[in-house]
Amino acid sequence: MTPRRGTRDKGQGARVCEGRRWIAALVGGLSWLAAVSVSAQSVSQKGFVELRGTSYADSTANDSTRSTGELLLRQEVAFKPASWLTLAGSVDLRADSRDWSSSDWTPDWQDRGLQRPRVGISRLAATVSRGPVTLDLGKQYVRWGKADVVNPTDRFAPRDFLNVLDTEFLAVTGARAVLGLQSDSIDLVYVPVFTPSRTPLPNQRWAPQLPFDPGRLPPGSQVIDAGRFLAEGGQYGARWNHVGSGFEFSASGYRGFLHTPVIESLATIAIYPPVVAFAQVYPRIWMVGGDAAVPMRAFTLKGEAAFFGSDDNRTDEYWLYVLQLERQAGEWFFVVGYAGEVVTDARQQLAFAPERGLAKAFLGRAGYTIDTNRSLALEGAVRQDGDGSWLRGEYSHAVGQHVRVALEGNWIRGSDGDFFGRYRRNSNLTASLRYSY
Repeated sequence: MTPRRGTRDKGQGARVCEGRRWIAALVGGLSWLAAVSVSAQSVSQKGFVELRGTSYADSTANDSTRSTGELLLRQEVAFKPASWLTLAGSVDLRADSRDWSSSDWTPDWQDRGLQRPRVGISRLAATVSRGPVTLDLGKQYVRWGKADVVNPTDRFAPRDFLNVLDTEFLAVTGARAVLGLQSDSIDLVYVPVFTPSRTPLPNQRWAPQLPFDPGRLPPGSQVIDAGRFLAEGGQYGARWNHVGSGFEFSASGYRGFLHTPVIESLATIAIYPPVVAFAQVYPRIWMVGGDAAVPMRAFTLKGEAAFFGSDDNRTDEYWLYVLQLERQAGEWFFVVGYAGEVVTDARQQLAFAPERGLAKAFLGRAGYTIDTNRSLALEGAVRQDGDGSWLRGEYSHAVGQHVRVALEGNWIRGSDGDFFGRYRRNSNLTASLRYSY
């Protein structure tokens, strides 16, 4: 593995050290700003504690566990020392029954580990606003695009995929400047340290598929996990958004890395029995794309498309696009659409790419507000050739001002070669209890 292909995932490396120095300088600067402006301080905070239990209908070939439990405590604080400056941060404390969370109690702000941090700084940023200019510095969430379920242009939005169908976004550490004018806005983003999406752990039911079937190897064969080779280098992006009379559209560009990995075979010893080593790598890519929304009398038409190119032959070049109709009718909310993919240059053997896994499928989402305390939601996808399907349903009920209970179910079906079919034994039922304060 040559140096330019990435650094082995050991928490070290020049880029990581540079990122730490960058963050240390940022925090020091924010502390100084807070000190000189303390006379105008305004502090707000909120948080919640949530318990989740999930039960699976079946065991899988590599995981016989059929139930999991999770605990999440999140505390959010916002500090406004001056009218033009806001400091905001949030801290997570996690525990679970499946080793999804690290046993290390050292606070973690990078989100580059295979496991979720036991104590994670999920956000830490300063927002400076002056006239039409807004500048965000630090660990923050950057979201692009207008579509639902699949967002091709959303390149600064890695996710936690430990459970592939129940994900949350990860913040990235960098700088974002937004110039907002009357009808146009320009969004510029720079991220010096790469944050990968968190992939399912090996030997668990959501683990990504290998580029070969270990069951077909001769007896005594060895399969070696060579780990991850995290990308090194900065990521850049720009987005222009225009709001017109009866329509809205944007154009965007990105240069950086895939935040979901390509699974690469590093070495195969062609002797009996064979030894095969594989690793997760994150090739450099570039993206150009756009999105649009056109409100009509009966519904809103939305579209989003992006082309992904690369000089690295370990990743495909392809188009990813979404077309959808959206309608609000009383207490109902509906979204129906189609996600498509056109591969212009097929190169890779296998990648863990849930976003592409949802392509070539009809997508839908519906929500119904029963009353101020209760709601129903449905979401799903059906493969265009009928080889796979996924349906999620959720009922949520607030009890008083602080307590909310929810019941969620996922039904997954599909053939062996389909993205949904890979997880067809992972249909599940989840109950959660959240106390907010």
